[in-house]
Amino acid sequence: MPPTFDAHISIIRPMINTDTLLAWGASHKKVSESEIIFSEGQAPHFYFQLDSGSVRWVNINDEGKEFIQYLICPGESFGEMAVFDDMPHSASAIANEDSVVLRLAKSTFFQLLEEEPEIHFAFSRLLSQRLRFKFLLLKELAYADSEHRITTLLEYFKQSRKNICEKSNKVMLTRQQIAKMTGLRVETVIRSIRHLSDKGLVHINHGKVYC
Repeated sequence: MPPTFDAHISIIRPMINTDTLLAWGASHKKVSESEIIFSEGQAPHFYFQLDSGSVRWVNINDEGKEFIQYLICPGESFGEMAVFDDMPHSASAIANEDSVVLRLAKSTFFQLLEEEPEIHFAFSRLLSQRLRFKFLLLKELAYADSEHRITTLLEYFKQSRKNICEKSNKVMLTRQQIAKMTGLRVETVIRSIRHLSDKGLVHINHGKVYC
């Protein structure tokens, strides 16, 4: 059975209006596919917000295997946790495709928050929301059942209207991305999705997954 959630989940986006960021001195930066925007362990110097494209926020182990912490969509911020606690970045940000990011100097970002308290409040909600998502993933990692992990992840994204097309319910994640978010092997994800399709919990059409 797919998991259920008590209430509708809303993703907060965009975080800061683009014109506001530019007025405070933010600059656009083009990044190429697979380019590292910042690395885990690097000191934070900027507030980042994705203007276009796609970015993944990942941890990479000694063998080079990635674990996706979050997939960033246009309008969303990333790496702000390190900016707030003034500690090194806890994960690396890598462009999934050619993208454009907005970056604002950390000191200026704090000045902006002082003058715009509603934005500061929005960040408190965002950080709480992302922490809740982390609790969800950690809980699911305790399950050996791969199908349960996948259905929980897809149901979360469906209700939060993120990474799933609202009109068609098409999953906008690759099997590999699902694997990197759930700690599963790609082969396990492929097999599990096929089983979920047989059970009628998802639908596969021309290789695309719908939920």
